[in-house]
Amino acid sequence: MDLGDHAGFIIGGYLASFVVIVGLIVLSVNQSRKARARLAELEARGVRRRSEARPAARPAPEAKA
Repeated sequence: MDLGDHAGFIIGGYLASFVVIVGLIVLSVNQSRKARARLAELEARGVRRRSEARPAARPAPEAKA
């Protein structure tokens, strides 16, 4: 495969893109772990999620024929 005179720029562009994508994945996984740890800590202290306290949704009214 011949990339010509611009091989350095092409390979550099792909390398930079790869580094950015891997960095974003690492940051995302790290934030997810922190959030899960924080949630586990709050639940261990007895704090519950607000969504658990919501009553069940009312059924939709039936259409009259």
